[in-house]
Amino acid sequence: MIQPRLILLDEPSLGLAPRFVRVVLETLAMLKSEGLSMLVVEQNAAKALALADHAYLLELGRNRLEGTGAELLANPDTRRLYLGD
Repeated sequence: MIQPRLILLDEPSLGLAPRFVRVVLETLAMLKSEGLSMLVVEQNAAKALALADHAYLLELGRNRLEGTGAELLANPDTRRLYLGD
């Protein structure tokens, strides 16, 4: 696809070896730096939030928390509920 404005990704790291997860995340970061908009569904919350400009954390299909990736990474509820801290 030539010059997409938005890409949708569902679990891009699912089932990949750690080395390939790193490649996928580096590629997403590169695409983000080039201005491409992305909607990513990802269970690896820490990695996804580190990349996200804005994020929604869902629980049982409902929005539990939302904010910037940095805000949610710093949020104690996020850390306790989604990151195992």
